[in-house]
Amino acid sequence: MTIELHTWNTPNGRKISVALEEMGLPYQVFPINISKGEQMTPGFLSLSPNNKIPAIVDPEGPGGQRVSVFESGAILLYLGEKTGKFLPVPLIDRIPVYEWLMWQMGGFGPMPGQVHHFIALENEADRAYGLKRYMDETRRLYGVLDRRLATREFVAGPLSVADFAILGWAWRHPRHKVELKDFPHVERWYNTLMARPATRRGMEAKLD
Repeated sequence: MTIELHTWNTPNGRKISVALEEMGLPYQVFPINISKGEQMTPGFLSLSPNNKIPAIVDPEGPGGQRVSVFESGAILLYLGEKTGKFLPVPLIDRIPVYEWLMWQMGGFGPMPGQVHHFIALENEADRAYGLKRYMDETRRLYGVLDRRLATREFVAGPLSVADFAILGWAWRHPRHKVELKDFPHVERWYNTLMARPATRRGMEAKLD
């Protein structure tokens, strides 16, 4: 059964298209044009109570029942549980996946997102303070990730949904003015992932 992916061409949307490709799940994209406010429509609200993309509909969810899931982190965990892929079974091995997925959701997403906001402002006085604050924090988070990847290939050991979550935002590094060469372990990790055929398909899937 084909999963419905309701999304737009954003880092959070890319997390899910990459995961679906890596897990080998068939899916159909339903574009939600956030620049036109389509995320506010009653139909999308029924899937995502927070009016944020992405959301999925799985016509063959638990017990064979149709189910919808919103919030990108929840979607990644759901898909990992559903397929048994990229989400280790032993709890001890899941701990770093949970940690680094939550690290992305709480920091490496909201902070670069603020950079995206302030960098787009035309008035220099309006954007100067916010841009410095959030650029500094974004670079700090890249440093955290770089130190983590200095001793392992992927953030939680084996490739996991946490990597897909972080990749969605690292993909936008040019937009938040970060040169990956400044973070060599992140650069190695990024290039390794982007060389994977399924990840590449997920990154190239038309989401808008």
